[in-house]
Amino acid sequence: MSEQQELLVQAAENIFEAIGEADLAEAWSAIEDAGFGILLVDEASGGFGGDWADFHAVMREAGKRALPLPLGEMVLATWCAGRAGLETPSGMASIAVEVDGEMSGGQFSGVLRGIPWGRHSDSVVTVASGQAWVLPTEGARMDARTNPAGEPRDDLHFAKTAAHSAATDVDLRSCAALMRVAQIAGAADGALEMSVEHVNSRKQFGRVLAKFQAVQQNLAVLATEAAAVNCAGQAAALARDRDPGGDGAAFEIAAAKLRANIAVGTVTSIAHQVHGAIGFTEEYPLHRLTRRMMGWRSEFGNDRYWAEKLGVRVARLGGTGLWHEITQRSDLGQPA
Repeated sequence: MSEQQELLVQAAENIFEAIGEADLAEAWSAIEDAGFGILLVDEASGGFGGDWADFHAVMREAGKRALPLPLGEMVLATWCAGRAGLETPSGMASIAVEVDGEMSGGQFSGVLRGIPWGRHSDSVVTVASGQAWVLPTEGARMDARTNPAGEPRDDLHFAKTAAHSAATDVDLRSCAALMRVAQIAGAADGALEMSVEHVNSRKQFGRVLAKFQAVQQNLAVLATEAAAVNCAGQAAALARDRDPGGDGAAFEIAAAKLRANIAVGTVTSIAHQVHGAIGFTEEYPLHRLTRRMMGWRSEFGNDRYWAEKLGVRVARLGGTGLWHEITQRSDLGQPA
């Protein structure tokens, strides 16, 4: 982690901790005041000038603390709009990748599905047919939906809503998938820390739970899964930084999201097993992590979606081609 990332993560930790149990308006005000929304905007445009590794580090911390705010969605919405030369969305902005509708004469009619925190957002940024759109949510009809953690994932229906649009090369789903990988990595680390603390403080048959071999073995598996997701996410973020304007990170992001999705089942299962009944209670904070992970698993591409993406690519490469592809990518950025 670079010095800049260490300072960024420390600032994120302090702000996320200070937010605590604040209501949505107060919490979002603190996020805006900290300037996280312009994390990926270059300095020449008045932004922070961060890269995708910085974004991954911040979103990992957000995931670890189960931050109940659309921070990553706001960062991506601002970056996507700016990259297309559109005006930066004001207020709370979110993103959508499931688009069923069309743009005609500068107006959009249709529905955007599964918008994170859609009911609270002032605008939504989406990409379809090579165009980035910024849509105001005022006047849109809403179908209220939630994820397993109870957070909004709303469908918004638009009827001839005036929208700003411009050509773009952004693959918003891929960028959002990278965001979810980082959040899953942080949540997995958080679940691991809680599990280790629990088994070292609770006793059974006169011995602390951590002394039982079966418990130790389960925690080792949990730690391995958490480490794998962290490594995959960091590799994908670095690949994205090497090719910020193209699809050079498509392979790494697809592999990272699939690996993170697979890890969720193991991480949540073991974390709840070692906690016993207490892990399922409303008062105990473990569910804030595990329920979010279960929701993130299916968002911006589920297991099947990314497995098919990778499968098609691998089939086209063939055995020898795949070997060259993997070794080439693993050597990128390495000293000669």
